[in-house]
Amino acid sequence: MLKTRKVVSSGFVALLAAATLAACGEAPEEESGGGSGGEAASSDFQPCIVSDAGGFDDKSFNQLGYEGAKQAADELGAELTSVESNSENDYGPNLESLVGQGCDVIVTVGFALAAATKESAAANPEIEYVLIDDSADGGEDGETFDGKADEENIKPLLYDTAQAAFLAGYAAADYTKTGKVGTFGGMPFPTVTIFMDGFKQGAEYYAEEKGKDIEVVGWDGKNGSFTGGFEANEAATSTAKQILDQDVDVVLPVGGPIYQGAITAIEDSGKDVAMVGVDADLYETDPNTQDYVLTSILKGMKVSTYEAVLAAGKDEFDFAPYIGTLENDGVGIAPFHNFEDKVNPELTDELETVKAGIIDGSIKVNSYLG
Repeated sequence: MLKTRKVVSSGFVALLAAATLAACGEAPEEESGGGSGGEAASSDFQPCIVSDAGGFDDKSFNQLGYEGAKQAADELGAELTSVESNSENDYGPNLESLVGQGCDVIVTVGFALAAATKESAAANPEIEYVLIDDSADGGEDGETFDGKADEENIKPLLYDTAQAAFLAGYAAADYTKTGKVGTFGGMPFPTVTIFMDGFKQGAEYYAEEKGKDIEVVGWDGKNGSFTGGFEANEAATSTAKQILDQDVDVVLPVGGPIYQGAITAIEDSGKDVAMVGVDADLYETDPNTQDYVLTSILKGMKVSTYEAVLAAGKDEFDFAPYIGTLENDGVGIAPFHNFEDKVNPELTDELETVKAGIIDGSIKVNSYLG
């Protein structure tokens, strides 16, 4: 039975919420669910979602989270209220405004919203929160994970992307002609460096197994190259260029739209450089990358967000953290697409063997999630 505990806001609260959002981010958009043709929603259940500064068209994790929440809203016959944040200063005000809109469940997309999500959840225990990419128990950086969120009304959606990145690092090490693969990130958050950790471990595992010299540029396990943010700006391009200038011919940018800076750097270099995407299959989400993407490290964010919102709408919500792994298909790697004829014929089978080893524990992948 669908929830009917939606809060009815007064006209004053609604006007205040709209005014607040006009000042801090884009106003919430209510999107009709329950089928095509713009039919009115048939449910009193109110799902909501707020992005981080990347926006819902980032071709990456904001977009995946939005698509999952929208799919669930449609299936429930509900209207999804969405709001984009323009900067970190928007997170708290946007959440406060969504609370005023009478949201039953609020999805917050990205670890950067962890502190604001915990504060909002503590103040509104009757609302269910879904926090993507942070455990909600390790402070603002989410580094510590003890199995449950600090606030009992938050469900964390987490992804052990080090496992999938290990496979990508192995593939990159097999593909490189220069013996150098590289990576850089937006900012040194655990949810960024977890990709870099796995990528480095996979490349090093390949080197050890094959008896070859492979160098990983841009991340030594503790320190590395970062753009200072998650925008497709000059910093992203210049950081990518610094990596490529070290004779790197496979590069992994970690941080939503910063991959666009890597594409620019690759084009400017005139070199034959392959790129590894993150979160979504960039080959599919951004056709402009198709000539460059060797593979992508995938997070099952769309499915896990869909399942969480759907459960909330059916009164079946639980707050146990979800952790995506290779075993439960919560993480993985995309096909080689245009590079299928360029990689070694044996690589796909080797990756299946490595994947099986990671799942059964015979190949250890270290990450902050265990």
